Formats: sequence, structure tokens, C-alpha cells
Amino acid sequence: MRDRITSTIRNIPRGKVSTYGAVAKAAGFPGAARQVVAVLRGAVGLPWQRVLGARGTIKLRGDYAFEQRFRLEAEGVTFRGRRVDMKLHEHKFPRARKKAH
Repeated sequence: MRDRITSTIRNIPRGKVSTYGAVAKAAGFPGAARQVVAVLRGAVGLPWQRVLGARGTIKLRGDYAFEQRFRLEAEGVTFRGRRVDMKLHEHKFPRARKKAH
């Protein structure tokens, strides 16, 4: 599970973002947003700043929230108030193919 989530996060391109739930679904684990959070907590070298809460909200607190916003803005991501402009920056993962039986 960890490897699939990590791989999915690595596929989010610079200047794009996704949500914890969308990453979980794209990795094949719909409803596993909390597991995405757990992977991000223990990961090194992932573009963690590209994963947000629902509707583009930064869920981190304090200095981490400021750093996440700073990193996203450095990649060209724009905000509408406190949320990322998801219409412009949301990464759409390709639909998973159904496996043949």
C-alpha cells in the first residue's frame, strides 16, 4: 500500500496539486485518505506540498502550513483566499483500468 501511494504522489507534476482522498483513490485505495497522511509523515523526498485537504485547503498547522504555501507558490500554484485554485491546478489522475478476470 505504501509503495503505491508513494508512487502516486510522485506522479503529481510540478505546479499541480491533489487531495489526500484523490491520491488514495488513484493508488487503488478509495477511502484511505488517512493512510496517505501516514505515508507523507514518514516519507523523505516526496513532493508532500502537492497534497492538500478537500477543496484545496492546507491542513497543516503553524510553520508547516506556511512552508507548504510557500513551496506551492514557488511552483506557480495560485490561491483563492486560503485555498488553492483547484480549477487551475488540480492534477487529474488517469482512470484506473479494470483488470480482466
